[in-house]
Amino acid sequence: MKGPMTAEEFEELATKGVPYVGQLGLRVRRFEPGAVEVVLPWQEILVRPGGTICGPAMFALADITLYGVVLSLIGRVELAVTTDLTMHFLSRPQPGALIAQGRILRLGSRLAVGEVAIRGSERPEPVAHAVGTYAIPRDALPIDNREHGS
Repeated sequence: MKGPMTAEEFEELATKGVPYVGQLGLRVRRFEPGAVEVVLPWQEILVRPGGTICGPAMFALADITLYGVVLSLIGRVELAVTTDLTMHFLSRPQPGALIAQGRILRLGSRLAVGEVAIRGSERPEPVAHAVGTYAIPRDALPIDNREHGS
């Protein structure tokens, strides 16, 4: 595995390495091994009919937060990729910043599973919940593990 990343390094990778994410203005608020918090600031472009925040922005927030959770544990492995992400929209968020809190559920040698809860900045209950899996590239593993097919 690679060396540890800082919150600043992850934020730069997430916003410059994925230009779409950069347009959302996401900010990393917490970046600890296995636990990451990302804020999606309010912007008018996020609104959808009905005066709520659009699902694609919340999905992107969940995905990038889970990516951060994985990299907080394995280091800068840019080609760790989403293999599955299930999103549950629980209630209609009001216009305003959203806060995503991600945590690892299981980290294996090839797959990482985590979850993300998304809340509005003014309310404690989640407005969305996601569970996802990231694939860890084989060449990101230590040589000992690669030789044994882990």
